[in-house]
Amino acid sequence: MIAGRSFALSRDGIEGLGRDAYPEPIRDHFVVVAGRRFPPKQIIALATGLDRNDFTTNQARSILRRLGFATGRGRDAKAGRAAETAAPYRTAGADALRPYVGRWVALLGDEVLVAGDAPSEVLAHLRAAGVRADSMFRVPLDPAADIGGFAS
Repeated sequence: MIAGRSFALSRDGIEGLGRDAYPEPIRDHFVVVAGRRFPPKQIIALATGLDRNDFTTNQARSILRRLGFATGRGRDAKAGRAAETAAPYRTAGADALRPYVGRWVALLGDEVLVAGDAPSEVLAHLRAAGVRADSMFRVPLDPAADIGGFAS
């Protein structure tokens, strides 16, 4: 029950939202959904259609933890490592980029901030969110073909 209303939320439904949505900047708390960090209130607002003023961050975090999602505070590296360890679908290196094959991604450290089908889409989201990325690139479909000549 949130804001006096009942909702049927599922882990799979939340995962789908996380794959389709762009994460907003993290202020204090985050939840790891589809391998990316989101503000918990963003995910609950997307899932319920409620205004974010209708519930607290702690309520959102509690609901998401009960559904099995890892949560943490801020961009603290220790919290981030704990959340990633708790999320079995999150892996390091190239495996973390596998869901984005063929798409453009913007990264901050090892975190995918946003993914899109065109660089202009990624840049527009970053600009709208007021976020700067460390890097932006297209995740290759086939590293040997896309990067050029590294096939054996």
